[in-house]
Amino acid sequence: MNIYEFLDTHDIAYQRYDHPAVFTCEEADRLVPPMPGAKTKNLFLYDKKEDRHFLVVVECSVIVDLKALSGALGVKKLALASERRLSHHLGLDAGAVTVLGLINDTRGAVEVVIDRELWGCKMFRCHPLVNTSSLAISKQDLERFIDLTGHTATILDVPQKRSGTG
Repeated sequence: MNIYEFLDTHDIAYQRYDHPAVFTCEEADRLVPPMPGAKTKNLFLYDKKEDRHFLVVVECSVIVDLKALSGALGVKKLALASERRLSHHLGLDAGAVTVLGLINDTRGAVEVVIDRELWGCKMFRCHPLVNTSSLAISKQDLERFIDLTGHTATILDVPQKRSGTG
């Protein structure tokens, strides 16, 4: 199903903003027009040992401490998933990772983790499966979207690296 068709069918309100392709938060700061909502960064991670996949959503400025996050999630070692895994599980291309990709995870193979501080926001910016548009969606509607796709978000204090640490 088309993402817009899904959102409209389920009365999930959004504001759409088209822009040039963006691949990083820095590019989004330059190229996305002013719009409401928290700026998000989405990491598609996996634990090779247990073959578990995670979509981690944080605020754009956050640098995630993968080692500490592995411990918080009870897995051995998290790593960025390959483009092949991203395409297979979420039907997305690199640069377009988004929580809205859950629409394509019909097997429920992806676990959703949202940073607690970010989850306190009232509105979020999400790519509509491509990185040439951004949607502003309310927290309430995003929560409904996640539920409608058969997922449950784990709200967690996502560990961050401190400035100056590798």
